[in-house]
Amino acid sequence: MSHATRTRGPAQPALPPTAPAPTAAARAARAARLTAEGPRSLLLAALITVLAVCGGDAAARVFPFGPRHRAVNDLANQFVPFHAHLWDLLRGRADGGLLLDWQAGWGTSFLPDYGTYLSSPFAPLVALFPRGDIEYAVYGITVLKTAVAAAAMTHLLRRLGPGTWWWASALGASYALCGWSLAEGTYNPMWLDGLIAFPLLCLVGEWVREGRRPLLGPLLVAVCWVANFYTAYMATIGAALVLLVRLLTARAGTGARRTVVRTLLRAGLTTGIGVALAAPVLVPVLLGSRHAHPGLVREFDPAPATDVLARLLPVTYSFSTPAAFVSTAVLLLVAALLFRREIPGRERWPWAGLCAAVLASMQWGPTHLLWHAFATPNGSPYRQTFVLSGVLVLTAWTGFAHGRPGRRALLGGAAVVAALSLGSLPSSFLTSWALLLTAAGLAAVAAALLLPRRGRYGVLAALLVIGTVVGQAAATTAYADRERLARLDDYPPWGAGQQRRADALAEADGWPAYRTDPGLPRVAGNDPLLLGGQGAAYYSSHTPAVLTGTLTALGGGWTSRGRNLLSPDNPVTDALFGVGARWRDGTVVRAEPSAPPLPLVTVRPPGPAPAYGGSPFRNQELLLGARVYEAPGAGGACRAGTEVFLWAPDATGPARLGGYETRLLGGRPKRLAALTSLGVQQREGTTPRIPPGGRAEIACLDHDRLRAAVAGLRARAATRIDVRDDGLTATLPPGVTGTAVVAAPRIAGWRCEGGRAGAYGGLLAVDVRPGTTTVSCRFRPPGLRAGQAAGAAGVLLLAASLWLGARGRRRAEKPVPLNP
Repeated sequence: MSHATRTRGPAQPALPPTAPAPTAAARAARAARLTAEGPRSLLLAALITVLAVCGGDAAARVFPFGPRHRAVNDLANQFVPFHAHLWDLLRGRADGGLLLDWQAGWGTSFLPDYGTYLSSPFAPLVALFPRGDIEYAVYGITVLKTAVAAAAMTHLLRRLGPGTWWWASALGASYALCGWSLAEGTYNPMWLDGLIAFPLLCLVGEWVREGRRPLLGPLLVAVCWVANFYTAYMATIGAALVLLVRLLTARAGTGARRTVVRTLLRAGLTTGIGVALAAPVLVPVLLGSRHAHPGLVREFDPAPATDVLARLLPVTYSFSTPAAFVSTAVLLLVAALLFRREIPGRERWPWAGLCAAVLASMQWGPTHLLWHAFATPNGSPYRQTFVLSGVLVLTAWTGFAHGRPGRRALLGGAAVVAALSLGSLPSSFLTSWALLLTAAGLAAVAAALLLPRRGRYGVLAALLVIGTVVGQAAATTAYADRERLARLDDYPPWGAGQQRRADALAEADGWPAYRTDPGLPRVAGNDPLLLGGQGAAYYSSHTPAVLTGTLTALGGGWTSRGRNLLSPDNPVTDALFGVGARWRDGTVVRAEPSAPPLPLVTVRPPGPAPAYGGSPFRNQELLLGARVYEAPGAGGACRAGTEVFLWAPDATGPARLGGYETRLLGGRPKRLAALTSLGVQQREGTTPRIPPGGRAEIACLDHDRLRAAVAGLRARAATRIDVRDDGLTATLPPGVTGTAVVAAPRIAGWRCEGGRAGAYGGLLAVDVRPGTTTVSCRFRPPGLRAGQAAGAAGVLLLAASLWLGARGRRRAEKPVPLNP
């Protein structure tokens, strides 16, 4: 046989460019087949996903399948408490509303937190569970999101080209069970909305190519961006790259360049309208970040190539490398595509190039910043890895439009996967299970691809492929579960003790007459949201800088470089912020009847606002307006009967006074130890023992002086306070003048009495002139009005585009009169 006539592939060759278009009957038959197989394919993908995730958790004996808990890192500190607060909001039990949260941080903006943590369409499902089962609710939503991501990708694959239905299910599940999902998304459940968004946005790209769904396309973009704007941003970049490849691989024809330009313009318009529709949530989130206490600024450090290759394999874990595992079935099909010469090069190489480009972009500084909205993340630096997993799955499916790969392509693909595995050997992240499961999966998938399609062989092939996907993903899940508990901070899970504490706090609650602080020891970073009450504790990406600064000046403590605030346990701050009850030593301690808490609003005499200095004791006195602390005597001993307080922000270790001992945990820039009590001085001459580490200051609190100062403020306090979801109104005693101070941080967004609100020692304040009887302040999150305007503009643009599109179609369908 001559070279010109040699066969170039064993199986079904691709249609040549000149092949006739399918007939209407053929298109109808294919559509009917897809419709019939669609639900079955989606359900199988979801089932595979749930089986792998729950099976892996069960193997690791992790909640809810064993004694090991899931309460690690931000899952315990942020996501579970925020979902608990959403439960309270939906049931009408929260203090505050969508705009203003009165429970955490002494009163903070809630809309940015909602848009960051709770705006997913799945989040309201927590209301279907009992409040005490909030961890079960979050776990159930996490598994559900992963299953929906599998179904969404499966639907996209079926939409892009022909192929065996169960193969679409297996690859769709492989995407949802990628290493990023199992290692990072599972304890950052808000990110899983991005896992769902990527295939949905790629589907929007297909609609744009075909000129279909002009209404649903922008609405779907808006839902994805509202659900989680951060990962939706990354998913949008990935979908744009996929659309470009789809345009490049389309068969050229007359006016192809003009068609490409028009398609890209329609895609940009669709995306722009969708983002504009999401702006009422997005803009407050972005401005909330601008007013937040700055986090850690890091320089991007690319991961070594051997570690990147290792993370392509199952059963590996690392916090600072891309979790790029996406089942051996996907890797084999992508690698085999390179050797399938029966597929035109203009279709093979753009997809292969896209995989390489996305992987390379994750390792280069400028594109790394582009993926992460031009800011290196404070934490895992490869949060866009799910896009790489999606691109690999789409590339794997590309070959199915031309049939299964033959022996030569499979042999070449297997050699590539083996070479990648060998290249990962120097990595410390590689495990023996990773190599074993990769080899077993490679053999199983290759055998499945070589088996005949029909009868029992088809069933065996499906079992081999699905078994590979489930086995590798479950093993990776179990390994990641164990490694997270060993490497990340963990917190006590919800149990009987936490429920008893929450019940006691609810019984003591007296808001807004006084605050009830959930106290110490803390359960998580957002105890007021999780346990109830109203305190300073607060942990968010939007922790206001003014709140961190005020709390620090008054002797409060924090972790996470100032974003995770600890509620202070101090009589002076309790008086200043109206804390009438708090959890301490296993019970609720109420304020003494002789010294009731201050109301939320007090009026300070005319004069300048306090200017804080370096001593938290002096700063408390400035805000209180009275001297209540004494300096210790010789040797650092306080007068008998006074309460001894220690401020050693950078010290770590035990501090003692007589038989009383407490433990400090400080050390900037990560942590700041709070001002703490060492108990009442029982006899003269007893000096405290302080752990070494930085500056330390001791002060002696005279409770009689404090009671007198509080009584003076109470005489000038509001007589009635009405607290709303967006502000408050206070009735003042007749004849008082000066500055009305609200015991809440002066965060951006407050307006009082029709003008700009002032600040008094970091707290919300407004001038009280002669004759003033009420003070009314309203809170509107910064950016809300601009976001609403952008949303309205998006609605108008959407209406205009629909009208213009309908008008164009009517013109195109209008019959052209024939010349006589």
